[in-house]
Amino acid sequence: MSRKPRAESTRPRHATLAVVLQVREGRLQALLWQRAREPFREAWALPGGQLEPGETLEESIRRHLAAKVDVREISHLEQLATYSDPGRDPTAWELATAYLGLVELGLDPDVPGDTRWHPIDDLPPMAFDHGAIVLAGRDRLRGKLSYSNAGFALAPPSFTLAELREVYVAALGHEVSATNLRRVLERREVIEPTGERRPSGRTGGRPAEVFRFRDRHLAITDPFAALRPRP
Repeated sequence: MSRKPRAESTRPRHATLAVVLQVREGRLQALLWQRAREPFREAWALPGGQLEPGETLEESIRRHLAAKVDVREISHLEQLATYSDPGRDPTAWELATAYLGLVELGLDPDVPGDTRWHPIDDLPPMAFDHGAIVLAGRDRLRGKLSYSNAGFALAPPSFTLAELREVYVAALGHEVSATNLRRVLERREVIEPTGERRPSGRTGGRPAEVFRFRDRHLAITDPFAALRPRP
């Protein structure tokens, strides 16, 4: 006589994952950890894990991130998407809700030995569907940089326009004019001068003006804008 499976066995597991991005060494990079067991042994994966009873999705991903990177150094965290392909995990039926996390330029969070930063444009072999999820996080960031003040989450607390331009170039993947960037961000009232200037370098020249973001919380500044490469 056949037995009806228990309700629990017909429900998918639910995991939370994080695409944590930072501009490092002039390139947009993602935080990944190397798997030590099958499936996909020695492939690289996004930090995350199972949703526990009584947790919200954000509580879950913050808990898992605490094991990989200091959560206090995540300057912005937002939900990215939920992935529900029944075959995405070859060992179990698992849904995954992914988050996008951003880290400021210049910070160097402590990470375990199995965890490293990898350039977005040169990802290693990835486990599951995590490579596609990383690229989805990159695309979300690029969109946000166009129509919001999301640059605050990648830039240091204060910066010169040349430094901010380098952040945008790395994140967007194309050249950006410092003059045009300043014009756009000032018109949207996203950045403001601090009143300070950086000393001239060895080559001399006028001391560079120092700026900061007006608000360090995400805000939509121009819903129809796009920072595109020059034709």
